[in-house]
Amino acid sequence: MRIIGRRAAMVSGLSAALAAEALAQSAYPERAIYMIVPAGAGGPTDVVGRILQPRLQEILGQSIVIENKAGASGAIGTATVAGAAPDGYTILLAPSTNALIPALYGKMLSYDPMKAFTGISYVASVPLIVVVPANGAKTLKELIAMLREAPEKYSYASSGNGGIIHLAGYLFVEQAGAKALHVPYKGSAPGLIDTIAGRHAFQMDTLGSSKGFIDGRKVRVLAVAAHKRLPQLPDVPTVEEVAGFEFAVTTWYVAQAPAATPKPIIDKLNVAFNKALAHPDVVKRMRELAIEPVQSTPAEAKAFFEEQMLFWDPIVKASGAKPE
Repeated sequence: MRIIGRRAAMVSGLSAALAAEALAQSAYPERAIYMIVPAGAGGPTDVVGRILQPRLQEILGQSIVIENKAGASGAIGTATVAGAAPDGYTILLAPSTNALIPALYGKMLSYDPMKAFTGISYVASVPLIVVVPANGAKTLKELIAMLREAPEKYSYASSGNGGIIHLAGYLFVEQAGAKALHVPYKGSAPGLIDTIAGRHAFQMDTLGSSKGFIDGRKVRVLAVAAHKRLPQLPDVPTVEEVAGFEFAVTTWYVAQAPAATPKPIIDKLNVAFNKALAHPDVVKRMRELAIEPVQSTPAEAKAFFEEQMLFWDPIVKASGAKPE
């Protein structure tokens, strides 16, 4: 009887714990949610996060606090989420650079990129553009000629070593048959400041993070790194149109959570992201900045991210990119 009594008590206790957990999940969220942006304020990832922030707050009924944690190509902010409690109150807005971190840092990472996260939503995709200082090259052909004629003289900025913007710059210079020094920054915006000042010949960026500088005529867009021209920049040619070689590089964003986050919480977050991404104000604002909102399931978001890690691995290694 004692054994049965103990078992009954254990079952009762377990049932109570499960009921309490289910209640907590159904009540989620009960406080502010921290969305970690593993890049500097004002950069492309930050722009996307801040467009979504007010709509997510309306849908979830709680504050969404964006916390910028730049450094180590995004590995610092990403590690913060990997080590966070899997309760849905700390999530990650992972940029495409995060798919390159495993190849760049390898065993130096404090987390396993394949096991540490689960997908919430594939958020958006964005083609890159080539920008130059206002007093820099007037055309893409002129920029390429500069880089070819004076190897080692010119440089290009990026938002971090081994990131998409870095590798896009690297691939552009390589395919143009030229040479240029790569200078990494902790975010796109600091790099743009120095590009504006004329310290760099060019920078790959997104329209979202550079639009203010473009509108203020502090930088000019020479070309789009896409297969076709952007509706937002109809007079700007693609790289292929001018340079004669195919060059299309897209950056993207995926919302993620610690791997052990309960499915009901992930599903709530997925619904919230999909609703926010379908909101007319969000769609309008994103498309003004050449950002294409994407709808997905959590499983699709996870699968896409893992596919991207496998795709970029050999390219990162071929580039010789080293950790910051």
